[in-house]
Amino acid sequence: MVVSYNNLWKLMIDRKMKKQELCRLANISPTTLAKIANDGDVYVSTLERICNALGCDFADIMQMKSED
Repeated sequence: MVVSYNNLWKLMIDRKMKKQELCRLANISPTTLAKIANDGDVYVSTLERICNALGCDFADIMQMKSED
């Protein structure tokens, strides 16, 4: 199983939010956001900060997919 952050990008589009704004609100670095953009591994605390900034839950920003 792999993690996909497509839900995060859709949520940001719906809110007309830019990546820079998310970095500022969630206090994350552009490098961390780049990892997320590549469906890379990030700390749960980072995901928690994103969820707190957006007022959402983990399921609203990520989902598990099979590796196929």
